Order: sequence, then C-alpha cells, then structure tokens
Amino acid sequence: MGSIKGSGGSVSLPSKWDNKRIIAVVVLTAIFILSYFLIHFFLIEKAESTSAKSEFAKGRVVSVLQDNTQRDESTEGVLRGSQEVIVEILSGTQKGKQFLTTNYLSALYNINAKEGAKVIVRLDPQGDSVSAFIYSYDRGMVILVLILIFVASLLIIGRGKGAMAFIALFITFVSIIGILFPLLEYGFPAIPVTVLIVFYTTVFTFVLIDGINKKTISAALGTLSGVVIASLFAVIAGAFAHITGFQTNESEELLLIGRDHGMKIGGLFTCGILIAALGAVMDVAMSIASAVHELRSVNTALSARELFESGMNIGRDAMGTMANTLILAFAGSSFTLLLLVYFYDITPLQLLSTDLIAREVIQGVSGSIGIVLTVPIVALLSARIETMKKDTKV
Repeated sequence: MGSIKGSGGSVSLPSKWDNKRIIAVVVLTAIFILSYFLIHFFLIEKAESTSAKSEFAKGRVVSVLQDNTQRDESTEGVLRGSQEVIVEILSGTQKGKQFLTTNYLSALYNINAKEGAKVIVRLDPQGDSVSAFIYSYDRGMVILVLILIFVASLLIIGRGKGAMAFIALFITFVSIIGILFPLLEYGFPAIPVTVLIVFYTTVFTFVLIDGINKKTISAALGTLSGVVIASLFAVIAGAFAHITGFQTNESEELLLIGRDHGMKIGGLFTCGILIAALGAVMDVAMSIASAVHELRSVNTALSARELFESGMNIGRDAMGTMANTLILAFAGSSFTLLLLVYFYDITPLQLLSTDLIAREVIQGVSGSIGIVLTVPIVALLSARIETMKKDTKV
C-alpha cells in the first residue's frame, strides 16, 4: 500500500483487491447465485404444455418461385405484394427440412425474401403437419457483433475497470430479467422488490469497480437516495394524475399472463422509473463522490464545508447534462409518437391529459428530480464521510 502527499499530509492508497473487496464480491456473488437458484428451482412452476406451440427457428431462403412485389412510391419505395418461396430450416426440431410458404410484404411488415437470405421462421403445428411462415430477418449475428464491439471497447479503453464494468452490467441485466421479473410475476410487492434489486446492483457495481472505501459508500448511498426520491415523486405525481401501471399497451396482456401467479400491475409504472433512473443517478453520484474523494486526498486540510461546496459546484455541472440525458432518453423512446403529436396539431390541454404523454412526462421529470436532488445528498455524504475523525483506510 502506497501513499501520496498533499498539503495536509500523506494519505494511504488502497491496493486494487484488498481482503474487504474480495470478501464483499464473494458474498454478493453468492447472494446472486443463491437467489437465482431458489427462484428458478423452487418458485417458478415448470408448466407442462398440453398443446403444441409455435416454434421459431433459423432458416435460409432456398429459392424464390414467384415474386409479385412492386415498389410503392407513396411509402418511399417500400416493396409491397407477396412472394412464393422455399425456406430451409437450419435449427430446431425441423432442421434440414424445406417448406413452401407465402411471404406477404407491406409497409409495416417487410421481409424481402431474396435467395440465400437468412431469416427467422415461425413453425406452426397443424395436426400432423407443420406450416412455416417467415417471421423476420435473422439479426442475431448483427446484434452479436455489435455487443462484441461494445465489450472490446470497454476492455481496450477501460482495461481492468472496463472488464469489471462489463461484469457489473451483466449482473444487473440478469438480476432484472432472472430475479426481478419472476418475483413480480409471482405477486411479490413490486416497488419494495425493485428497490432491493436497485440497491443490490448499485452496491455490486461500485464494489466490483472500485472496492469498499469512502468514495463508493458515498456514491452508493447517494444513488439509492436519488432513485428512491425519483420513485416517490413518481408515486405522488401518478396518484394525483391517476396514472398507474394499467395505462400501458401491455397491461391487458400482462394481466392475462400473470393472473395465474398473482402478478400485480399497479406498481410497475414506478418500478420502470426506478430502473430507468438508476444509470443516470449512479453516474452523477459516482462523479461527485470521486471528485470529493480526490480533493480530500490531495489536501486533507479541507473542511467538510469546503468539500461540500466543491461537490455542489461539480454536481451543478453534471446534473444539467444528466437531467438532459434522461429527458432526451424518454423523448427518444417516444419519438414517433411526438411526431404524430406535431403533425396532428394536438392542443396542450388534450396532449397533457393523454395517458401516454402523462406517463412519459412523469417518468422524465421524476427521474430528473432524482438526479438533481442526488447532487446535494452525495455532496453532503461525501463531505461528512471523507472528514470523519476515525478514518477508514481508503
């Protein structure tokens, strides 16, 4: 363990992987594995289907027997019509077999089945036979290459921390898909469960990337505070605006699917805001905590008040761009809807009272409020923790 000298003396620097960090990572990993195992082996019921289901498989267009398509200039030259094609199945139970199918093309559903094209085929059982329909292009390789470029960028530029960031991202993704979603499906209270997942993934991410020290403690506490504040504002605003998880396009289907296991739809709106705000709030919290930590490291004579003011100045720069990022992210996800609003010249009175727009506004503003209020919380926590008399080794 080395040290650096500042105007207030020398400060110890931690080794990259000390015992506390190793133990914390092992414990957190064990919690993750145990939770996933218990949920998937003891909670989720293994449904035995009594009826045949559709199967999706990789396929290749062997030949185009008839092409009745033509370009429609009214839709920017998009092909419309139908094709008679033979597709060969490349995976699944029907691998190696060939099927004759009609491929219909429209402005919204447009898969041009050229010879040799890789496609995804939907196979529908019909008595003793199977019918095949072209479902979409096979985009698996494109997505895989994109992910590999992202991972390579993390590893090349971020090196060790980049690798830890990727592992943390993977754990977060699996925690949401493999732990949170099953718990929601089986009727666990949505908001408390989501808060626990947010807290767990926040702690795991900070410990994995930076270990256990004053900086990560401040950032983790600030992140949790900011996300919870965002959700509280969403709950309050949703209550006054009469917005719940039922005002979504997917709510009816979720009700039908989750009815057997007691899934509750009401809190899903707030859960979405918790998850959506997590990344931006975590970014702001870590930026401020890291800056305050570095200031204290190079000058141990700085008081808690001076550190707080410095943290606030840094936070003011960060929160503007982060709040803007969150608002634009919500706006981007509804970009085509906003275009429709513009073209139909919808009045503000009608617009703000629409369920979808109200949801988007509450999501964006609540998340941004969480970011803004994270700044003073993290600045205060960092200033207090960094100037504690009984210093933790950091």
